[in-house]
Amino acid sequence: MRYETRQMPTAVEFSKAVVVTAVLLVAVLFSALASAAPTVARSASTEASDDVTLLRTVHDSKRNQTWVLKRDGVYLHDAGTQALKARVELPGWIYARPGYACAPDIALDEQGAAVVSSNAVPTLWRIDPVTYAVSVHAPTLDADSGRDFGFSGLVYAADQGAFFATAASHGSLWRIDPLLRRAQKIALSAPVTGACVLTLERTRIRRTVVLCAVSQQSSLALHFTPDQRSGYVFADRCTQDNGL
Repeated sequence: MRYETRQMPTAVEFSKAVVVTAVLLVAVLFSALASAAPTVARSASTEASDDVTLLRTVHDSKRNQTWVLKRDGVYLHDAGTQALKARVELPGWIYARPGYACAPDIALDEQGAAVVSSNAVPTLWRIDPVTYAVSVHAPTLDADSGRDFGFSGLVYAADQGAFFATAASHGSLWRIDPLLRRAQKIALSAPVTGACVLTLERTRIRRTVVLCAVSQQSSLALHFTPDQRSGYVFADRCTQDNGL
């Protein structure tokens, strides 16, 4: 019977094997990192472009101009030529990114001033229609002062001389005076949770204001009592476009 004799590797041979194995592992790791690099770069590029993402627009037909709310400020364009007339930064403006909350909103008052909301805090930014100077307003709340919320949907009702705003996260509705000093919570028959868009109903034969609160799932008609301190919510009875 013949036996084979195998020699044990020497220390030098063992060291060489360890080095070769380490080099191969480093090569595999480098290749994996290299293949992942483009994904990281695209993510960084996308994040940078978010600063100019459009959030809301509102058209001023009386002055033939359009206000555009973006992540890096408010842009005013000539509605006919689309020429940029002004770009306004909002000092101290904060917001929660879409996906976590409804986008903040922008509305125009009787003077043509643009009022911008935050969806994170109940604060408003007013842009003067002539000088484009910005003033910051934190209206006094008559309720929910201890809760964290902001205004998502925002609209100005000229006949009532007031702004109306929704807090979509809580489903509440608010009446804000034109000087942006006070915000009154309106008692509703049902919450309007998730209502990202708030508009005036087109019908003008009613004696009281009717608002349209729109979410991704439905549109709700909000009918106010004469004193505007409370309202009734009706599903699928809104005649305004949803705007989403």
